[in-house]
Amino acid sequence: MVFNDLTSENYVLYTMKHYDNPQCQTYEEFLHDLKHIKYLKRLFAKFRNNGELRERLILNHLILIYNVFGQQAGTRILFYKVDEDDYPILKTFLIYLKRMPTNKIEKVNGIEYYVDDIPVDFIVAKALRNLG
Repeated sequence: MVFNDLTSENYVLYTMKHYDNPQCQTYEEFLHDLKHIKYLKRLFAKFRNNGELRERLILNHLILIYNVFGQQAGTRILFYKVDEDDYPILKTFLIYLKRMPTNKIEKVNGIEYYVDDIPVDFIVAKALRNLG
């Protein structure tokens, strides 16, 4: 199946197709891995609303997502699920992890996002630089 555009109609099939976790035995474990995206969204909202940045926890969730979904699918899934207001935060973390595409993110809800159009969050960048 070809996924030219990631939408609500094909999201579950897309995630299942690209899911690669040899230790996963049940559908519940698959759903547990998907919850890392929900946790990321909460952490981004905390930062946006309160200025509280838990950069190490965010990095851990991102690494787990990329470990089970891979580079291209992981990035596309993140841009599908994360709010557009949080794209600068997400982009900054993905640059730090060397996971940000160089040109564009494939179609998500009918939109192709060009990397250059998404700004970097300089507060996040400064915090990540201090990690070492």
